[in-house]
Amino acid sequence: MKQLRLSAGCLGALVVLAGLDLSFPEGKPVMIRKAKADQAAKAPRAPVMPPPRNPSIAVAEEYEAARAKGTAEALELFIARNSDDPLAEKARTELKRLSR
Repeated sequence: MKQLRLSAGCLGALVVLAGLDLSFPEGKPVMIRKAKADQAAKAPRAPVMPPPRNPSIAVAEEYEAARAKGTAEALELFIARNSDDPLAEKARTELKRLSR
């Protein structure tokens, strides 16, 4: 009985494979066809990473966000992160105004 099932399974697999359109150009299997490198080179490549942001723009946006928040904590955090930037002095002035 097991041998009959195995035979039927093998016969079914052969029928399925015979129904597939397997072409063997030049005597080679389908999977070994030559790659068309000239067509692949023409495809545009997407950049892997976006270009880096301008640091001064990022600092200016952070300063405006701290000012918009209007809290001493936001300004102190900005000053701590960007103490060398000229906008840090403006943030210190804003912080002194808030402290009054």
